[in-house]
Amino acid sequence: MLPSSLPSPRPGPARPPRARTALLLAALLGLVVGLLPALTAPTAAAAPAADPPPPPAPPPAAAGPVRTPPHTGPDPFMTHWKGNYYLTTTQGNSIRMWRSPSLGTLLTAAPITVWTDTDPSRDRNIWAPEFYRFGERWYMYYTADDGVDDHHRLYVLESEGDDPAGPYHFKSKLAPPNHANDFAIDAGILQLGGRLYLAYSGINQYQHNGLNIAPMSNPYTVSGNAVALDGAGGCPEVREGPEFLYRNGRVWMTYSACDTGKPDYQVWMMSMPLDADPLVPGNWRQHQGAVFSRADDRGVFGPGHHAFFRSPDGTEDWIVYHAKSTSVNTYSNRSTRAQKFTWRADGSPDFGRPLATGATQDLPSGDPGSGNYWINDDGRSSGPGGVTYTGAWNSGSGCATQCFWSDDHWSDRAGATATFTFTGTRIVLLSVKDTGNGYAAISVDGGPEQRVDFHNSIRVGEAVQYTSPRLAQGSHTLRVRVTGEHNTQSGASFVSVDRAEVYVN
Repeated sequence: MLPSSLPSPRPGPARPPRARTALLLAALLGLVVGLLPALTAPTAAAAPAADPPPPPAPPPAAAGPVRTPPHTGPDPFMTHWKGNYYLTTTQGNSIRMWRSPSLGTLLTAAPITVWTDTDPSRDRNIWAPEFYRFGERWYMYYTADDGVDDHHRLYVLESEGDDPAGPYHFKSKLAPPNHANDFAIDAGILQLGGRLYLAYSGINQYQHNGLNIAPMSNPYTVSGNAVALDGAGGCPEVREGPEFLYRNGRVWMTYSACDTGKPDYQVWMMSMPLDADPLVPGNWRQHQGAVFSRADDRGVFGPGHHAFFRSPDGTEDWIVYHAKSTSVNTYSNRSTRAQKFTWRADGSPDFGRPLATGATQDLPSGDPGSGNYWINDDGRSSGPGGVTYTGAWNSGSGCATQCFWSDDHWSDRAGATATFTFTGTRIVLLSVKDTGNGYAAISVDGGPEQRVDFHNSIRVGEAVQYTSPRLAQGSHTLRVRVTGEHNTQSGASFVSVDRAEVYVN
C-alpha cells in the first residue's frame, strides 16, 4: 500500500496524495517492438510471419537487455526485413511506419508516412495496419471510414517495389459478397495449403465485432462469402484482431475479446489441424480461458490486439501487443509492448504473463543491440554522465511499478532545475505523468527552452515526457526547469524526474 504522500527530505510541499488506483498504473512508454508477418508455415504459401529494489551496482549498458515498454501507439504490427525492424500502429488519419536495426532504438526512429488518402469515404479513422510480403510486393491491410465509426471498411494497398516502407498505391476494397456493405475492421491474413484467407472482425450472428473468415484468390481479392466463427471470450461484446501461428501440426488463431477500453481486454485462442478447411466452423476447436490477460500486480491492463514475430536469427518466438497502465475504462494510454513466448508439451503456445512496464529482458536473438544506457534520478548511470539538482526537490521511493527502481524526484518550486550530462546523440526523459503535474522548460546545451506539459488526466508512470532532437555525437547537457505553472485541468505544478535513456548511435 502506498503512503498518502512521500517523504520530503528537502524543503517544499509534499506531492499530492496518491490514490490506491494509481498503484495499478504502470506506464505508457515507447521503445520496443518486433517483427512479424509470420512463423514459418508448412505449406506452399509463406506464413505470416515488479520493480525490484536497486541492485548493488548498475548493470552493464549492454546490447543485451531492453526495456519491455514499447512504442506509444496501439494495435501494433511488425516484421524484420533485410536488417531492420518495421512497425506500424494505429495513428488516426494516416499510416506511419518506424524502421530501426534494433528493437531498442525504435523509440527514436523517425516515422515514415507511407499512406494518406484523399478519398473522403476512407480518409478518416485509419486503424490497425498490417503488412505482408507476397511475391516481390508488400500488401498493407487496414481499416478506414468517412468519420462515422459504423462505416469502417477494409482496404489493401500494394507496394511499388520490394520495400515494406513503400511507396504504396491503393489496390482495392476487401468485402465478402455476403457482407459487402457491413462494418469490418482488423484484417489478418491466414495462409494455409497454398491459399490465402481474409480473417477479420465484423458483423455476424454472434457479435457486431465478431470473427469472420473469407477465401481470397490473390492478396487483394476476396473470392467468396465469409463464414462466422463463434469465439468464446471473457466479455460478450467483441472478438477482434485475429492472428495466426503455424506449429506442431495445427494452425492457432488467437484473437482479442472484450472492448479494448476495458482493463479486461484479453487474448483467447482457437486451433485446427493444418490440413483442415478453415471455412468449416466445426473444424475450429475452442481453447477454454484467456491465454494472455491483465496482470494487476505488474500494473498491466487490457493486453491484446497483438501479432507475432520471430527473432532475427529465427530461433525465438515473440508476441507484440498493446496494453494500458491503468485499470480505468479508457481508450487512451495504450502502448505497444513485446516479449518472448514459448511452447507447451501439448504443442500449444504459452504466452506467459505480460511483463511490467519498465521490466527488462534480453533483446531478440540476433538483434545487434542498441548501445543505449540509462541515468537514474538518484545519479546512478550505466554509462557516462549523471544528474544534478538545484533548488527544492522532493525525492523518495514507494511508487512501485510506476517508477524505475521505485524512486523518483519531483518539485513544484519555480526555478528548481535538474541537469543531465550525457554522451551520445539523443536523450529521452521518462517519468510519472500525473493529475497534479505542470509545465517544465527543457533546454539542450544551453539552447532555447521548450515548454513541456507533464500533466495527464490519468496518473501513469514511466511515460515518455521528452525526446531530444538528434545531436552530434559527443558530450551534451539537458536541463529541466520547473516553471511553477500548469494547465487549467491540472491541480498543481509538479514536475517529475525519474530516468533518462541515452542513445549512443
